[in-house]
Amino acid sequence: MLDERKKKILQALITDYISTAEPIGSRTIARKYDLGVGPATIRNEMADLEMLGYIEQLHTSSGRIPSAKGYRFYVDSLLAPEQVTDNEKVLINNWYEAKARRVEEVFQETAKILSRMTRNISMVLAPQFSQCIFKYLQFLPLDEHRVILVIVTDTGFIENKVISFPEGMLFEDLQQIAGRINSRLAGLSFDKIKASILREIKENILQDPRLFDSTLQVLREALTVSKSDRVYLGGTTQLLSQPEFRDVDKVKGLLNILEQDKLLRDIMHVTEKDGILVRIGEENKYIGIQECSMVQATYAIEGQVVGAIAVLGPTRMEYGKVMAILEFMHSHLGEILKKYKV
Repeated sequence: MLDERKKKILQALITDYISTAEPIGSRTIARKYDLGVGPATIRNEMADLEMLGYIEQLHTSSGRIPSAKGYRFYVDSLLAPEQVTDNEKVLINNWYEAKARRVEEVFQETAKILSRMTRNISMVLAPQFSQCIFKYLQFLPLDEHRVILVIVTDTGFIENKVISFPEGMLFEDLQQIAGRINSRLAGLSFDKIKASILREIKENILQDPRLFDSTLQVLREALTVSKSDRVYLGGTTQLLSQPEFRDVDKVKGLLNILEQDKLLRDIMHVTEKDGILVRIGEENKYIGIQECSMVQATYAIEGQVVGAIAVLGPTRMEYGKVMAILEFMHSHLGEILKKYKV
């Protein structure tokens, strides 16, 4: 356990390093922070902190920087909670109102907002279509022989396709068919719409097998397209402005991770765990991001956890600010999405 003096020195060192990205010496801490002790005492305490693994020295002539262990202790025990300001809340709402018109645009804009406010890479994991609830199916007239078949979920996702309908069938007949399908499928998640249910619809509800086959194909395509979560990225160019990523090899390794959708989905695996999750350095299991920190939160719609949001950046990130923004989005993204549901 660290005593209070060591805690204050560690907090001062991490706060200063996050701000400057420069190794911190004992004189700097003595000059900038009123700790009631001189540089010699601070230097001795820093030597103890280094021996305990909370800070490290890159070169014998330089000051110290936080280690992953130091950042972990800082996040868990020293960091004072921060809040998103009223002005920032207004700014976030204005960004959504100006840019977002559809559900997909909400996710795109969320990624942009997170990267803009944190100056780091942002990732937004949208809900799996298969986990969404079937809301309704609708036919929209296109011309004398074709309609647009639209499938809408409870989260507002839309899949659509142009299909032909049999000669002699009226559009009113299509509307009746849509009503019957909706009455059977409404409220089911897409992963619960099994082949047996579709056969039941074909046998008992739909009279024209060709139309049924076209409708079934669109349902299958919706499920096939959406078996994987969709990850929206923002702020990847922010890497180049961070001193930690002046090393080209580091940038290549991280960019390689960001280009692999399957890896990103695995990294952002959704759990039912509530609140903020912070992974620092080697707590991240993939080598390409083991010199980074990742702060992640889930979000819910109608009380059900459906996706995740995250900020990825150097271990020298502004944890308090990032966690406050993610906490706000964690609490409000579900409500924001509901405003854009079809």
